Amino acid sequence: MALTLEERQQAAEILRVAEETHRSVPPLVQTFPHLDITDTYEIQLLNIRRRLAAGATVYGHKVGLSSKAMQEMMGVDEPDYGHLLSDMVYSEDAPIPTGRFLLPRVEVEVGFVLGEDLPGEGCTVEDVLRCTDFVAPAIELIDSRIADWKIGLLDTISDNASSCGVVLGKERVKPADIDVTAIDATLDINGERVAEGRSDAVLGDPTIAVAWLANKVAGFGVRLEAGHVVLPGSCTRAYDVKPGDDVVATFSGLGSVSLTFA
Repeated sequence: MALTLEERQQAAEILRVAEETHRSVPPLVQTFPHLDITDTYEIQLLNIRRRLAAGATVYGHKVGLSSKAMQEMMGVDEPDYGHLLSDMVYSEDAPIPTGRFLLPRVEVEVGFVLGEDLPGEGCTVEDVLRCTDFVAPAIELIDSRIADWKIGLLDTISDNASSCGVVLGKERVKPADIDVTAIDATLDINGERVAEGRSDAVLGDPTIAVAWLANKVAGFGVRLEAGHVVLPGSCTRAYDVKPGDDVVATFSGLGSVSLTFA
C-alpha cells in the first residue's frame, strides 16, 4: 500500500529539515512502514523540485549502489539514482566546508558528460557511447540524513540517493580514445592509499549503468540531456572523510581529481 501525497510530503519535509539543521533522523521506513519504491522516488522529486524552485539547476544525475562493493556495504541488491544540482558542484581549487554535511563520504567515479540528449526507454550502451562528449575523473560526495548510515534502499532513494556533491577533474577524454571498462582507479586520503578499483566494478561496464539510468528516469518524466554530468557509480567502496582531509583519486588514462575538506 503506497503512501498518500500528504505522507510523501511529510517524509520529504523530514529529510529537508534534517539536512538544514544537520540533525539526522531515524530511517523513514520506521515512520512510514508502507513506504515503497515509487514513493521514494516521488519523495526525492519533491525535495528536488523545491530546490529548483529556489534557484538551483540540474547539473546531472548519479547512479548509486551499482557496484557489488557498494551493494554489499549498504545491504541492497539493485542500483538507485539521484539528482546532481548546481548547488552541489565543488571545485578542486577551494576547500570544501565539511560543516555543511552530517556524515560525509567520498566515492571514486568515472564521470560521463553528455554531448547529446540520451533516449529514454530503450536506451542502449551504444546510445550512451554515441551521446557522451567525454569522460572525466570524478569524486562524488555522499552523505546521509539518516542516523549512522543505517539505511536501506528505500531510505537512500528518498534521500536523493545519499548524494550531496560532485567534483570533476580537469582531464577530458573521448570515449573512443579509452576503454571505459578497464580504467584502474586509486583513492588516497592524506597521502595513504586506501582503495584500488576498476571501472568495470560498476555493473561490469559503467556505460550499462548510464543506460540503466536513462531507462529508469524516463518512467518519472526525466531525461538525461546534453551537458548533463552522469556519475555511473563508484569503482570502490565509499570512505569517510573529516575536516582537514586531503583526497586524491587517480585514474589510468584519465588523470586525477583532488579535494580538500576545510
